[in-house]
Amino acid sequence: MVNFCYIDESGTPGIPGNSSHYVLCGISIPLYKWKFCDKQLSKIKKKYGLDNAEIHTGWILRSYLEQSRIPDFEKLDIPQRILAVKTERKKEIYRLQRSGDKRAYKQLRKNYRKTEPYIHLTFDERRSFIKEIAQTISRWSFARIFAECIDKAHFDPATAKRTVDEQALEQLVSRFERYMGNMENNNEAVYGVLIHDNNETVAKRHTELMQRFHRQGTLWTKIHHIIETPLFVNSELTGMVQVADLCSYVLRRYFENNETELFDLLKKRFDKAHGKIVGVRHFTNDRCGCAICMEH
Repeated sequence: MVNFCYIDESGTPGIPGNSSHYVLCGISIPLYKWKFCDKQLSKIKKKYGLDNAEIHTGWILRSYLEQSRIPDFEKLDIPQRILAVKTERKKEIYRLQRSGDKRAYKQLRKNYRKTEPYIHLTFDERRSFIKEIAQTISRWSFARIFAECIDKAHFDPATAKRTVDEQALEQLVSRFERYMGNMENNNEAVYGVLIHDNNETVAKRHTELMQRFHRQGTLWTKIHHIIETPLFVNSELTGMVQVADLCSYVLRRYFENNETELFDLLKKRFDKAHGKIVGVRHFTNDRCGCAICMEH
């Protein structure tokens, strides 16, 4: 049996960075279930008019202010919504051009570029889209979620002797390796492949780390089941990496904002052993009362 573990991150690994938490999350899918999952994902995308769009949860769940400026936006048909939003966005772009605020102008153009595939949907529709995907993941009994969720306020690189993202990868790799070891029996060998969202700054470092893990093992386990170094792919073209993006986002929002609705759905897929969560860890202080720390 071969398992694909699709990996993505949420938050920034830098300290302090612009997020209090850094989450590296992987979702493991057996090879024989890949097409089934991909078809379900495509069906939901088509329902919301997002057939060729990337699921980038952080951009999808933002508030698009220009929609609030359009009277009865939710009553418009799809072409009318798109035209109205684009008109409002052009007005704002021209306004910032005249203001001379180059930094705000650049950020605005980025925001518009990242959110353009979703402008035909209201906020409630976008929320329903993400929730429907989370509900679908919760029903994948064959899937397992692994994650290292680091509260950077309690992380000291000098003590850990590794960076935030290095610890996150080592933890995730160790849990995925142990999961496959527990699955293995005398009749069938179990192997795994790591498939990571492509990030040039991360790819080289994580490849070198994985090469070291193959030679020396991690702090917790030897590597017997994971094949090769991570494969880095374009998330725009790989639906299951987009699912990992959703999972990592939901985890970070739970720890930073106590958002539980989507978290409670994904929690059903966290890897467990003897009734305890072993696939997901919250690295923080001993007084944390979150669901992960209480059940770890």
